[in-house]
Amino acid sequence: MNALEIENLTKHYPSFSLNHISLNLPMGCVMGFIGENGAGKSTTISLILDLIRRDSGSVRILGQDTSRGLALPLKEQIGVVLDECCFSEVLTLEDVDAIMNAAYRTWSSQQFRRLGKEFGLDPKKRIKNYSRGMKMKLSIACALSHDSRLLILDEATSGLDPVVRDELLDLFYEFIQDEEHAIFMSSHITGDLEKICDYIALIHQGNLLFCEEKDSLLDRMAILKCPAAIASEIDPAAICGKRVTPFGMEALVNRFLIPQGFATEHASLDDILVYLVKGGKDK
Repeated sequence: MNALEIENLTKHYPSFSLNHISLNLPMGCVMGFIGENGAGKSTTISLILDLIRRDSGSVRILGQDTSRGLALPLKEQIGVVLDECCFSEVLTLEDVDAIMNAAYRTWSSQQFRRLGKEFGLDPKKRIKNYSRGMKMKLSIACALSHDSRLLILDEATSGLDPVVRDELLDLFYEFIQDEEHAIFMSSHITGDLEKICDYIALIHQGNLLFCEEKDSLLDRMAILKCPAAIASEIDPAAICGKRVTPFGMEALVNRFLIPQGFATEHASLDDILVYLVKGGKDK
């Protein structure tokens, strides 16, 4: 079973359109959702969570159609961390525990308190006195404390130092090990996504450019640098994005379509994002 199935998801605004987004996230997997600011990531997540009304298309979560909204039993199986903490800043950790315990039948105070302690969150301290990183830890602790099967994370590791981010990635990795859980994860920190993701989806100006297995993507894509005089020898079909100067060409290429004798370098997710978004073939 897929944890998340999106087909032809569409939303139109006067100045922006999300156009026919389709992707599948299998159980036991992590999908990284990348794109520049304003590309449509948050709009897609809002549509998945039924926070805004879709114009067309379908969303299935954990095998359930959501065309009539998210039923309460399904909501309890979805853990959500958005880019801003949603709790009132006058609350304490103990207050949040009490509120969530009343809101979720599957809430585990024991799990929440354990994670709060592990994350170094003072149970008596008001949220207004938390740093951004501490607020994100609070949101993550909540998402992992009500028997969630699907985590939807929108910039969940932003504002955290590399050590804490690495600890969270280990926690997310443990979460999906039994193949009964999955994670849909939007992030600008592509290094984190390279470490943990099984699939990568790239959205640009409301259009999904690709959604595929991360290892296959990184194996196929490469950076090629060559003098202008021999750039014409490269098959245009091999070039995904490029930068041309009077001195030569730098391009994101399909390494399997490059002639022998041309040296290529590893392409990171950052490289893939930048070249596809800013280095079009016509440039």
